Amino acid sequence: MKLYRYLTGPDDSAFCKRVSSALNKGWQLSGSPTLTYDPEKKTVICGQAIVKEVVGVDWSEDVTLSEW
Repeated sequence: MKLYRYLTGPDDSAFCKRVSSALNKGWQLSGSPTLTYDPEKKTVICGQAIVKEVVGVDWSEDVTLSEW
């Protein structure tokens, strides 16, 4: 089964660490990152899609993506 996640957050080192952590757990980047500006918070927001192929797991609503 292929899992999909979309990580978002302010464009800062914490966001980069979240993406790096996912990559080190076997997730792969899927597509280019996205950026948008939040005028209320006056900050840039990043987004990055990631995917991971897992064997022996069937999809259900109980799957917790962050545990993979």
